[in-house]
Amino acid sequence: IRDYQPALGAKWRSGRPDYAAVNKLYFEHRVMNHAEGSLEALIQKLMKNWDVECRLASTDKWQTMDVSKFKAALNGGCPFNAQLLSDMSHANVLIGETPEYSATASSAEAGMKNFGAAFPEGFAWEVLEVFSGPPNVTFKWRHFGKMNGTFKDKHGKEHKGNGEMLNIIGLCIAKVSEDLKIESVDVYYNPNDLVRPLAT
Repeated sequence: IRDYQPALGAKWRSGRPDYAAVNKLYFEHRVMNHAEGSLEALIQKLMKNWDVECRLASTDKWQTMDVSKFKAALNGGCPFNAQLLSDMSHANVLIGETPEYSATASSAEAGMKNFGAAFPEGFAWEVLEVFSGPPNVTFKWRHFGKMNGTFKDKHGKEHKGNGEMLNIIGLCIAKVSEDLKIESVDVYYNPNDLVRPLAT
Protein backbone atom coordinates (compact mmCIF):
# COMPACT_ATOMS: atom_id res chain seq x y z
CA ILE A 1 0.00 0.00 0.00
CA ARG A 2 2.72 2.41 1.06
CA ASP A 3 6.48 2.05 0.89
CA TYR A 4 7.49 5.41 2.32
CA GLN A 5 10.86 5.64 4.02
CA PRO A 6 11.59 8.97 5.75
CA ALA A 7 14.85 10.75 5.08
CA LEU A 8 17.65 10.38 7.60
CA GLY A 9 17.02 12.65 10.57
CA ALA A 10 13.36 13.27 9.74
CA LYS A 11 11.04 13.81 12.70
CA TRP A 12 7.31 13.13 12.87
CA ARG A 13 4.96 15.91 13.91
CA SER A 14 2.99 13.72 16.33
CA GLY A 15 4.89 10.44 16.40
CA ARG A 16 5.26 7.87 13.65
CA PRO A 17 1.79 7.06 12.26
CA ASP A 18 0.39 3.55 12.63
CA TYR A 19 -1.51 2.38 9.55
CA ALA A 20 -2.55 -1.09 10.77
CA ALA A 21 -6.21 -0.21 11.39
CA VAL A 22 -6.72 1.85 8.24
CA ASN A 23 -4.98 -0.80 6.12
CA LYS A 24 -7.45 -3.38 7.46
CA LEU A 25 -10.35 -1.06 6.62
CA TYR A 26 -8.92 -0.44 3.16
CA PHE A 27 -8.61 -4.11 2.25
CA GLU A 28 -12.05 -4.96 3.61
CA HIS A 29 -13.95 -2.13 1.92
CA ARG A 30 -12.02 -1.01 -1.16
CA VAL A 31 -13.88 -1.17 -4.45
CA MET A 32 -10.82 -1.27 -6.73
CA ASN A 33 -7.94 -3.72 -6.91
CA HIS A 34 -5.44 -2.23 -9.32
CA ALA A 35 -2.90 -4.48 -11.01
CA GLU A 36 0.63 -4.16 -9.67
CA GLY A 37 2.63 -1.91 -11.98
CA SER A 38 -0.44 -0.21 -13.47
CA LEU A 39 -0.68 3.57 -13.67
CA GLU A 40 -3.52 3.46 -11.14
CA ALA A 41 -1.42 1.48 -8.64
CA LEU A 42 1.54 3.81 -9.19
CA ILE A 43 -0.49 6.97 -8.59
CA GLN A 44 -2.27 5.46 -5.59
CA LYS A 45 1.04 4.58 -3.93
CA LEU A 46 2.53 7.99 -4.75
CA MET A 47 -0.40 9.82 -3.16
CA LYS A 48 -0.46 7.53 -0.11
CA ASN A 49 3.26 8.16 0.38
CA TRP A 50 2.57 11.89 0.03
CA ASP A 51 -0.05 11.61 2.77
CA VAL A 52 2.50 9.93 5.06
CA GLU A 53 5.18 12.51 4.32
CA CYS A 54 2.87 15.43 5.11
CA ARG A 55 3.04 14.23 8.73
CA LEU A 56 6.74 15.05 9.02
CA ALA A 57 7.62 18.10 11.08
CA SER A 58 9.88 19.82 8.54
CA THR A 59 9.57 20.39 4.79
CA ASP A 60 13.34 20.07 4.30
CA LYS A 61 12.94 16.31 4.76
CA TRP A 62 10.12 15.94 2.22
CA GLN A 63 10.96 13.64 -0.69
CA THR A 64 7.69 13.02 -2.55
CA MET A 65 7.33 16.73 -3.38
CA ASP A 66 9.44 19.37 -5.09
CA VAL A 67 9.21 21.75 -2.13
CA SER A 68 10.46 24.73 -4.15
CA LYS A 69 7.52 24.44 -6.57
CA PHE A 70 4.84 22.73 -4.53
CA LYS A 71 1.33 24.19 -4.33
CA ALA A 72 -1.91 22.67 -3.05
CA ALA A 73 -5.37 24.06 -3.71
CA LEU A 74 -8.94 23.11 -2.85
CA ASN A 75 -11.67 23.57 -5.47
CA GLY A 76 -9.63 26.07 -7.48
CA GLY A 77 -9.06 28.33 -4.48
CA CYS A 78 -5.96 30.13 -3.27
CA PRO A 79 -2.96 27.77 -3.44
CA PHE A 80 -0.90 26.90 -0.36
CA ASN A 81 2.85 26.45 -0.57
CA ALA A 82 4.77 23.63 1.11
CA GLN A 83 5.43 25.53 4.34
CA LEU A 84 1.79 26.52 4.79
CA LEU A 85 0.74 22.96 4.10
CA SER A 86 3.16 21.80 6.80
CA ASP A 87 2.06 24.46 9.29
CA MET A 88 -1.68 23.84 8.85
CA SER A 89 -1.61 20.11 7.93
CA HIS A 90 -2.81 18.75 4.62
CA ALA A 91 -6.10 17.76 6.24
CA ASN A 92 -6.88 21.34 7.26
CA VAL A 93 -5.78 22.73 3.89
CA LEU A 94 -8.02 20.26 2.04
CA ILE A 95 -11.08 20.85 4.22
CA GLY A 96 -10.97 24.60 4.78
CA GLU A 97 -13.91 26.50 6.26
CA THR A 98 -17.31 24.85 6.61
CA PRO A 99 -20.36 25.60 8.78
CA GLU A 100 -19.26 22.85 11.21
CA TYR A 101 -15.45 23.02 11.01
CA SER A 102 -12.85 25.78 10.81
CA ALA A 103 -9.40 24.86 9.53
CA THR A 104 -7.95 28.23 10.55
CA ALA A 105 -9.24 27.84 14.11
CA SER A 106 -7.77 24.36 14.47
CA SER A 107 -4.05 23.64 14.74
CA ALA A 108 -2.50 20.92 12.61
CA GLU A 109 -2.26 18.63 15.63
CA ALA A 110 -5.78 19.36 16.88
CA GLY A 111 -7.30 18.83 13.45
CA MET A 112 -5.61 15.49 12.93
CA LYS A 113 -6.59 14.38 16.44
CA ASN A 114 -10.22 15.43 15.90
CA PHE A 115 -10.67 13.54 12.63
CA GLY A 116 -8.70 10.61 14.03
CA ALA A 117 -11.19 10.44 16.91
CA ALA A 118 -14.11 10.58 14.46
CA PHE A 119 -12.73 7.61 12.50
CA PRO A 120 -11.04 5.31 15.07
CA GLU A 121 -10.71 2.55 12.46
CA GLY A 122 -9.14 5.00 10.03
CA PHE A 123 -10.26 6.96 6.99
CA ALA A 124 -9.04 4.96 4.01
CA TRP A 125 -8.33 6.30 0.54
CA GLU A 126 -8.12 4.78 -2.92
CA VAL A 127 -7.77 5.78 -6.55
CA LEU A 128 -10.87 4.88 -8.54
CA GLU A 129 -9.82 5.85 -12.05
CA VAL A 130 -6.93 7.66 -13.74
CA PHE A 131 -7.97 9.82 -16.70
CA SER A 132 -4.54 11.10 -17.77
CA GLY A 133 -0.97 10.18 -17.00
CA PRO A 134 2.10 12.30 -16.17
CA PRO A 135 2.95 15.11 -16.11
CA ASN A 136 -0.62 16.25 -15.35
CA VAL A 137 -2.21 13.28 -13.64
CA THR A 138 -5.99 13.56 -13.39
CA PHE A 139 -7.78 10.96 -11.32
CA LYS A 140 -10.94 10.21 -9.37
CA TRP A 141 -10.57 9.14 -5.75
CA ARG A 142 -12.62 7.77 -2.88
CA HIS A 143 -12.21 8.41 0.87
CA PHE A 144 -14.11 6.08 3.19
CA GLY A 145 -14.43 5.24 6.86
CA LYS A 146 -16.86 4.18 9.57
CA MET A 147 -18.27 7.03 11.66
CA ASN A 148 -17.99 5.17 14.95
CA GLY A 149 -16.03 7.75 16.94
CA THR A 150 -16.60 11.26 18.25
CA PHE A 151 -16.23 14.51 16.29
CA LYS A 152 -15.98 17.96 17.86
CA ASP A 153 -17.40 20.79 15.75
CA LYS A 154 -16.02 24.33 15.66
CA HIS A 155 -18.39 25.39 18.44
CA GLY A 156 -16.95 22.75 20.78
CA LYS A 157 -19.96 20.43 20.63
CA GLU A 158 -19.17 16.72 20.46
CA HIS A 159 -21.05 14.43 18.09
CA LYS A 160 -21.09 10.65 18.49
CA GLY A 161 -20.97 8.76 15.21
CA ASN A 162 -23.66 6.30 14.13
CA GLY A 163 -21.22 3.67 12.82
CA GLU A 164 -22.24 4.11 9.18
CA MET A 165 -19.71 4.10 6.37
CA LEU A 166 -18.98 7.56 4.99
CA ASN A 167 -17.96 7.66 1.33
CA ILE A 168 -16.49 10.76 -0.29
CA ILE A 169 -15.77 10.91 -4.02
CA GLY A 170 -13.54 13.58 -5.51
CA LEU A 171 -11.21 14.55 -8.32
CA CYS A 172 -7.53 15.47 -8.21
CA ILE A 173 -5.11 16.96 -10.72
CA ALA A 174 -1.52 16.33 -9.63
CA LYS A 175 1.37 17.79 -11.61
CA VAL A 176 4.48 15.66 -11.33
CA SER A 177 8.06 15.92 -12.59
CA GLU A 178 9.83 13.37 -14.77
CA ASP A 179 11.03 11.57 -11.63
CA LEU A 180 7.46 11.68 -10.20
CA LYS A 181 8.00 14.37 -7.58
CA ILE A 182 4.73 16.16 -6.89
CA GLU A 183 4.77 19.82 -7.93
CA SER A 184 1.13 20.69 -7.36
CA VAL A 185 -2.09 19.12 -6.14
CA ASP A 186 -5.52 20.50 -7.07
CA VAL A 187 -8.27 18.69 -5.18
CA TYR A 188 -11.97 18.98 -6.02
CA TYR A 189 -14.83 17.79 -3.79
CA ASN A 190 -17.41 19.24 -1.40
CA PRO A 191 -15.92 19.41 2.14
CA ASN A 192 -19.45 19.66 3.54
CA ASP A 193 -20.02 16.08 2.38
CA LEU A 194 -17.27 15.09 4.80
CA VAL A 195 -17.93 17.34 7.78
CA ARG A 196 -21.74 17.58 7.86
CA PRO A 197 -22.38 13.85 8.49
CA LEU A 198 -19.87 13.93 11.36
CA ALA A 199 -21.65 16.85 13.01
CA THR A 200 -25.23 15.58 12.80
